[in-house]
Amino acid sequence: MMTIREAVKLGAKRLRDNNVDNADHDSFELLSAINGMTRTFYLVNGDSMLSEENFLLYEEYIDKRAAHVPLQHILGKAYFYGYEFEVNEDVLIPRPDTEVLVGEVIKVTRNGDNILDMCTGSGCIGITLAKKFPESRVLGVDVSEKALKVAQKNKHNLEADNIDFMLSDLFGELGNDITFNTIVSNPPYIRSDEIPHLMPEVSVFEPHEALDGSEDGLLFYRRIIKDCRANLKPQGRLLFEIGCDQGRQVSEMMQFAGFSDVHVIKDLAGNDRVVSGVFDSKEEKHV
Repeated sequence: MMTIREAVKLGAKRLRDNNVDNADHDSFELLSAINGMTRTFYLVNGDSMLSEENFLLYEEYIDKRAAHVPLQHILGKAYFYGYEFEVNEDVLIPRPDTEVLVGEVIKVTRNGDNILDMCTGSGCIGITLAKKFPESRVLGVDVSEKALKVAQKNKHNLEADNIDFMLSDLFGELGNDITFNTIVSNPPYIRSDEIPHLMPEVSVFEPHEALDGSEDGLLFYRRIIKDCRANLKPQGRLLFEIGCDQGRQVSEMMQFAGFSDVHVIKDLAGNDRVVSGVFDSKEEKHV
């Protein structure tokens, strides 16, 4: 057998040999998920022996990660905006970039506003907003029944009683009798021909229907901008996460559709990440 420290180093080497990014971090996190150790415990007690049972399970985890199965899929969870969300192969893994989108929604939303999370996936955006605005009613919509099962579990786990979920292809099942102060969406926006060239953690293991934004990556922006106006209150706000090269195009589409105060927000790396605009029904145009 070997010590905890030796196991972590051996796991990290195996991951590096298979071109896995963040090998040291992931090897530690995988063993921590098995024995519950903290960084402090590791520093103080790293020379303690690892049990055979834990070592065998750790080897299984390392084998999966070496095959580029995402760390979050192995652990079954991801952290977003301070909350723990269940994730699996049926939903996109929540990413720090999307926290920028949620932060912008929080800035422009009042407690009690109706909020629509379009393309909700794991529910991480809608549930986070439901927790931040307990007097608001939040609706999460997705075309994937499997994704909505994950979202429902996260709603239960995080006790977000003020959010509901609906199976719908965008606005198809909503009707016109429900309107929202805020519509937020992180839609599929990767160009179809780019997906095979993404890291295998994404291209192989994440759901393509949550990634593929068609030939130019803009299909879902067009559809949402066109169809959201029946469900967005006058002076309501529409906010999108975007790819780093899509800010100008999405902004122009929103402006042409009658949105005002359209602007692009950058992420912490300085890349365009969010487009936000206010719906002015008097300026409505056809798109």
